[in-house]
Amino acid sequence: MSRTNFQDLLDAGVHFGHMKRKWNPKMGPYIYMEKNGIHIIDLHKTVVKIDEAANVMKQLARAGRKVLFVATKKQAKDIVAENAKAVNMPYVTERWPGGMLTNFPTIRKAVKKMNTIDKMISDGTFETLAKRERLQVTRQRAKLEKNLGSIADLNRLPSALFVVDVQKEINAVKEANRLNIPVIAMVDTCCDPTPIDYVIPANDDAAKSISLIVETLCKAIGEGLEERKLEKEKEKDAPEKSEKDDTATNGKKIRARRQPAASTEPDDEPVEVPAKEEEAKTE
Repeated sequence: MSRTNFQDLLDAGVHFGHMKRKWNPKMGPYIYMEKNGIHIIDLHKTVVKIDEAANVMKQLARAGRKVLFVATKKQAKDIVAENAKAVNMPYVTERWPGGMLTNFPTIRKAVKKMNTIDKMISDGTFETLAKRERLQVTRQRAKLEKNLGSIADLNRLPSALFVVDVQKEINAVKEANRLNIPVIAMVDTCCDPTPIDYVIPANDDAAKSISLIVETLCKAIGEGLEERKLEKEKEKDAPEKSEKDDTATNGKKIRARRQPAASTEPDDEPVEVPAKEEEAKTE
């Protein structure tokens, strides 16, 4: 079953591409027709591509990996920030910091600087500074928060990038390509889909279109996180179960030694325990 359907995409205006004179020929396979000088995107292909991207994101979330959301255009910023925050994923909605991926250690230093300022405020060191120094530190903290606050928990390079408008975020796409980080993106008819690993042909200008696709993908991430949580709970329960089985098995072994004549199959049960333990882990 698809995560979206043709009608939902149609209602959100996902099918509206750019004017014919602005098109990129490489987007030809995703264009259904031209109407009144505007290209119409083939929504049947969009449905398939959304499912493909959603499955990738779900698997990454299930494996405990991070997907970095990138959208600095006005109509996408709030939508992306709200949805990414809901599934605890990092996002960039202000200016893309140059070298964010290719010079990641430097970015991490800036984030650590922000954490140091926070520590100064909490332990009272901040209050001992002169008024002018306090003002400078406060301004520095505000600037860091604006640009890097949303990636404060990103301790290593993301496993994938999700981009709204690949033309606007070309620097982010180039950095990801250089480091072989997969890129999932909403690609309009005026864009080049070549550098994108998972192309979602869609209108990247309308807020409704962006919202529908971002919400669908974040829902998939939420599913992956939920499955990861359940797996961890099962793993946690498995050792407890095997511990009880081991205790019971040891007891039987002792009884078997004391009453050898009463037990006809003394070695059968100890062999069965590891098999049960394996089943518990693989469930």
